[in-house]
Amino acid sequence: MENHLAISADKPDWTRERVERFWDPGRKLLRSLRKYQAWRASSNPVAPLMRRYWVLIHWFWSLVTQSEIHLNTRIEGGLRLTHPTGIILHPDSVIGPNCLIFHQVTFAGPVTIGGHVDIGAGAKIIGPLTIGDHARVGANAVVTSDVPAGATVVGIPARVISKEVVSEG
Repeated sequence: MENHLAISADKPDWTRERVERFWDPGRKLLRSLRKYQAWRASSNPVAPLMRRYWVLIHWFWSLVTQSEIHLNTRIEGGLRLTHPTGIILHPDSVIGPNCLIFHQVTFAGPVTIGGHVDIGAGAKIIGPLTIGDHARVGANAVVTSDVPAGATVVGIPARVISKEVVSEG
């Protein structure tokens, strides 16, 4: 049985990144990255000072979460880091809108992730490779080749166990 996933306009859902409480490490780590990138693009005279401030905040939340998400990583909006511990992302990786990454995920090498991709705990993505829109990577999977849109991959090495048809809608 095939499921048909309608692709939205792939607009990021920024509410997924909104800091909702004092102790919200994943969202605060993302906020520090977003603020740094905004100040890096700014021509405001205080921009160098603000960049340094957000580097320190990013360093703090990276230490708390024991994660390495580089300040220049290209991440579209709506990323969810539900349990942000131990996430290591290659600095040349690109992450599409509204993705979900669980704890202990590693991107070894440049990886391009499409929109609405869910990556389970402990997954290792060994690039360079591309994971298509609406794909799912199972917990502890080791992905060594491209994953088509709508596919679910599991295992070591990861293999496709199901594929949903992704249609424009």
